[in-house]
Amino acid sequence: MRFEEEDTLFQWASSLQIIFLDRKGESHVLCNGKDLTQEIRSPEISLLASEFSKRRGVREALVKIQREMGEGGGVVLEGRDTGTVVFPSADVKFYLDAQPEERARRRYEELTGKGVNVNFEETLEEVIQRDHNDMNRSLSPLRRAEDAIVIDSTRRSAEEVVEAMLRLVQEKRR
Repeated sequence: MRFEEEDTLFQWASSLQIIFLDRKGESHVLCNGKDLTQEIRSPEISLLASEFSKRRGVREALVKIQREMGEGGGVVLEGRDTGTVVFPSADVKFYLDAQPEERARRRYEELTGKGVNVNFEETLEEVIQRDHNDMNRSLSPLRRAEDAIVIDSTRRSAEEVVEAMLRLVQEKRR
């Protein structure tokens, strides 16, 4: 398969069947029936995702898949262009941010907790490089939607961020 050709990329990405499952309180990602939950969180795949996501064929196919997932509403989706490209008319949009060092620390702890041998400085460089790549790509760059609510999670736990988001969604419903 020649991944240099946009039509080939579009056909390949369009053929993917991506399913999100909840198993005993844990989210799992299945692609064509295979559980890839662990693999998609590896440093190598994270950088590849940044590289492939700037390709027109991949973006077009994945935006279509994401919109199908959310067409019935009542979902929470996240991504680097979810509020600006995929769902620009979403009822509520959040832009989560944190200092690169904090995001690298979280990633480092996640990976070392799974037994992956990583270096903090390399993890930090990968976080910074991915941000740079995603913010500077010509197709669907990472940017904050004008109507997004910004939450800086640098000094907040995941639970505190979720609580703040739920509170803001409930306020918006009133």
